[in-house]
Amino acid sequence: MKEVQNVQIDDYIKGTELGELFPAGFRKHLRVYSFEKGDVLFSTGDQLDELYFLMKGKIKIFTHTPEGKLLINRFKRPPALIGDVEYSRGSAVINSVEAVTDGEFLALPFKDLARLEGEHPAVIRFLFDTMAHKFYTEMHATSMHMLYPVEVRLASYLLSISEVGEGTVFHGEMKTANLTELAEWIGTSYRHLNRVLKKMSADDIIGRENGSIKIKDLKKLSMLAKGNIYE
Repeated sequence: MKEVQNVQIDDYIKGTELGELFPAGFRKHLRVYSFEKGDVLFSTGDQLDELYFLMKGKIKIFTHTPEGKLLINRFKRPPALIGDVEYSRGSAVINSVEAVTDGEFLALPFKDLARLEGEHPAVIRFLFDTMAHKFYTEMHATSMHMLYPVEVRLASYLLSISEVGEGTVFHGEMKTANLTELAEWIGTSYRHLNRVLKKMSADDIIGRENGSIKIKDLKKLSMLAKGNIYE
């Protein structure tokens, strides 16, 4: 990530709930960071010193299994918060985060957040509500995802990494190494994943050609994804 210079914070947060959350005199502590598609933004075990508000773009959250594998937890769009649990618990990063698209974070150092809590009680309520929602929707998300057939998980994954609109092409996704990694992410085997891809191709939902996957029928893919279990 790179810090974006010369940002007018007042204009940046205008029209969002953050405009009410952060008093005008406190906004000088806020920073803006940009990131690019494919960037690993945070890894399990990292130590954070800032709270991050996702303002633009999309990210994917991974959780670690006891066997050391990575499973997709959720994909997130704005508004989303990273670092709230780590701040409250004083712990290292729990889940890994990767950028699906280019985007931006608004960040506040933990030391300034601690001071703001004492001066502006609304922040405490905001963090409490955010974490309550996160625990309710995410802590059991991975186990719930595994109850869905692989077809649903794969379709949801393809929807989540695609741009809106039919005909999105995922270059390089067909490489064996990438498929093996994808199989791990959605909790299946390479062979099973390949069978599902062949079935989706036969059904004209996707096309497979020259090391790429192309969405051919977005409507069918959305129906197969049950709306998208990862978002």
